[in-house]
Amino acid sequence: MPVDLRIAPVELRGTHVRLEPMSPDHLAGLRVAGSDPRIWRWMPLDGSTPDGMAALVEAALAAQAAGSELPFVTIEAATGRVVGSTRYLALAPANLRLEIGWTWIDPAFQRSAVNSEAKLLGMGHAFETLGIRRVEFKTDALNEQSRAAILGIGAQFEGIFRKHMVMPGGRARDSAYYSVIDTEWPDVRAYLQARLARHSLKEGSQ
Repeated sequence: MPVDLRIAPVELRGTHVRLEPMSPDHLAGLRVAGSDPRIWRWMPLDGSTPDGMAALVEAALAAQAAGSELPFVTIEAATGRVVGSTRYLALAPANLRLEIGWTWIDPAFQRSAVNSEAKLLGMGHAFETLGIRRVEFKTDALNEQSRAAILGIGAQFEGIFRKHMVMPGGRARDSAYYSVIDTEWPDVRAYLQARLARHSLKEGSQ
């Protein structure tokens, strides 16, 4: 039976990170975490400036109010520091499908336990609590780093949507699409848990 994806905001907690429902109170922390312009090279909005981040948060909260997205703020558990953001979007309740996107993180936390656990929490809630059967990911086809990272979590490449988006400056963006489906989730979860354990061990020894 289809689930209701017009869900209320929910906080997802792990050992290293928690995903908090986005609110205007997070804006100051998001401005600091997102200030590196490299984060936004492949994004349709630039959140590296104070005004840019304010516009991004405003748009995310408007989409949440409309029931079409659920934005989270990524918080380092040990310090309470805002380190990034992610969202559920493209909600398709009749087909048990959603997308995880608008994901970004302070470069200092890339390839870390925080980043790995954030992925584990977001996907785990989608599959195990919401009953989703398909989680989608997309990225700019030119963004080789992002494409490798999506494959690295066990998602399957499905193809290119040509001239899919218009980027700042007018460039026609081709988008690369990927997915994880419910029957693949146990293996993907085990892989992410093992990767998280490796990150935790490495960071604990430093």
